[in-house]
Amino acid sequence: MTKKESNSKYYIHPEGWKFSFIFFIASYLIYFIFPIVAVLGFFLTIFTLCFFRNPKRTNPKIPNSIISSADGKVCLIDTACPPEETGIDSEMLRICVFMNVFNVHINRSPISGAIKKIVYKEGSFFNASLDKASEKNERSSIIISNEKGIEVVVVQIAGLIARRILSFVSKNENLDQGERYGLIRFGSRVDIYLPKNSSINCNVGDKVVAGESLLATLAENI
Repeated sequence: MTKKESNSKYYIHPEGWKFSFIFFIASYLIYFIFPIVAVLGFFLTIFTLCFFRNPKRTNPKIPNSIISSADGKVCLIDTACPPEETGIDSEMLRICVFMNVFNVHINRSPISGAIKKIVYKEGSFFNASLDKASEKNERSSIIISNEKGIEVVVVQIAGLIARRILSFVSKNENLDQGERYGLIRFGSRVDIYLPKNSSINCNVGDKVVAGESLLATLAENI
């Protein structure tokens, strides 16, 4: 999928139409044999369209800000090393956002900058709200460097139900803050790693919106 497609103005992401079409056709065929089962299928069709909704968002444009990459709830704030495959072996601040199946699952860039590295790793499918999910689950890590050379790592983590992480971008592409860069199908989590001298502007339990909610502020003296 191209970057142009990822930033389309469609309210439903193209991935959603594919799955919804399958559910609809299956439900229509089953209706003549098992009407009650077909009703469930039509419900899943509507649910899938809602799941893949692709709303517009307004970037707050706050200097040195780190905005949320995902809709959901902040489930963890701590310090940790990014996944080993990123090649970064020093601890960074980590903010984890858990997405349930009712949240928008389009992910957005927390900062403006160039993509320095994208690395995918296969894994298990633990509940994404568990801490061990960041180490054991299927994941895709992106390192983004801003104009000052400050690196932020964003890790998409598949959850208990999720089975595929999709990326819309490639290495060396430039992203605007709040720009769509990927999605995770069904229940998942996004971890954002940033410099340890950043100021945290959120708390565990906060509900956040991708592309709009302020999570942290980078130190001005970097």
